[in-house]
Amino acid sequence: MAHFIDALPPTPRYEAIAGPFRPFLERVRAEAVLREDSHRLLHPEIAEANRLGLTRLRLSEAQGGLGLDLVEFFAVVIELGAADPNLANALRAQAGTIEEVVTQPDGEWSDFVIAELGSGKLAGSGASEVGGATNRSYETELRPDGAGYLLNGRKYYTTGGLYAQYLNTFALTPEGKTVAMMVPTDAPGVTVLDDWDGFGQQLSASGTAIFENVHVRPEWVRPFPDRFPHALGFFQLYHIATLAGIARTIAQETSDLVTARTRSYLGRSNTERSADDPQVLQVLGRLASIAYVTRAAVLQAATGLQAVYAESLTTTDPARRDALSGIGELHVSQTVTVVTDLVLEAATVLFDTLGASAAKKGYGLDRHWRNARTLASHNPRIFHDRNIGTYAARGVLPETFLPRASDPAVRKFPVVANG
Repeated sequence: MAHFIDALPPTPRYEAIAGPFRPFLERVRAEAVLREDSHRLLHPEIAEANRLGLTRLRLSEAQGGLGLDLVEFFAVVIELGAADPNLANALRAQAGTIEEVVTQPDGEWSDFVIAELGSGKLAGSGASEVGGATNRSYETELRPDGAGYLLNGRKYYTTGGLYAQYLNTFALTPEGKTVAMMVPTDAPGVTVLDDWDGFGQQLSASGTAIFENVHVRPEWVRPFPDRFPHALGFFQLYHIATLAGIARTIAQETSDLVTARTRSYLGRSNTERSADDPQVLQVLGRLASIAYVTRAAVLQAATGLQAVYAESLTTTDPARRDALSGIGELHVSQTVTVVTDLVLEAATVLFDTLGASAAKKGYGLDRHWRNARTLASHNPRIFHDRNIGTYAARGVLPETFLPRASDPAVRKFPVVANG
């Protein structure tokens, strides 16, 4: 059994919070290789995570959740990523939807979402598109139809969609206004496909969702698509926390395999057993250090997001909310390239400890690099360094692309009946 000194728990109560779900996560990790080899989707694991409350971490206990702050929350994401980054990523949209409603003022739509997700229903992602649309516009359209709407379009990277009862999706009105809504995955005209063909994150259900004349009820539509000020940082840090979890499992699995190894590399090793070889131990030490540092970086960035979140609850000035968005993003951006580089390094140098045995398919050690590289490609890290440098040189915060209700293109979207 591997021995590690981890970065300190985020709060004194964290171990009591984490203890009940750790046996489940260890089972998830133990079955990760077989699950990927057979492409068995995570339906039973998602169901158990839901039962344990891992899908409702930021909701209050009265709302059916665990009431975690953001530092505790991201510590849990690290543990999810260590168990299986597919599980962590499949719950990312759910976490973001909950963050939306715990941050926004109370209202009928928030009450609806809290009631649904607090009772155990899940939300998958329905934001990204391929083709001519960019990350600031959509080709998916929502048109008035009687007392409700008709939704038509196609989404990709619908992470978690196959496990969810809702897709948290975005569309444009005929007037070009951005609209957000929660669409049931079993509504007529909704099709969710398991067609993600990436070499990593193969079980996170990140394929295509198709909307064909889907009748959308007014209560599913968010009155305006305001995003919480720390949204950009939140969604990026979720990936970085998952990467930190991968680093932790790399260190653990490599150490366990080295300890169990009864031979060494003939003619070049310093000792008869690999576990006694100082050069092998040096690599293990590097892997453990990477796991420590990446976890510490995530928790520190989460502390910054928690401060941004706390201020946002009392700030109504649009300029200050934009500034908070930039501040939150920079807290996270300063971890992105460093953590990504370290985890990709760990996923490569681990093979130096085991020789050709490391390539055995049954170990599944290649999954760590594939999953880490795939996660790191979702939001290209080169842009984060540029934003950090711009702030360092000129004091200019990153531009926010978060829609606000005060923006002309996203003002409150009322139900309008035809004719």
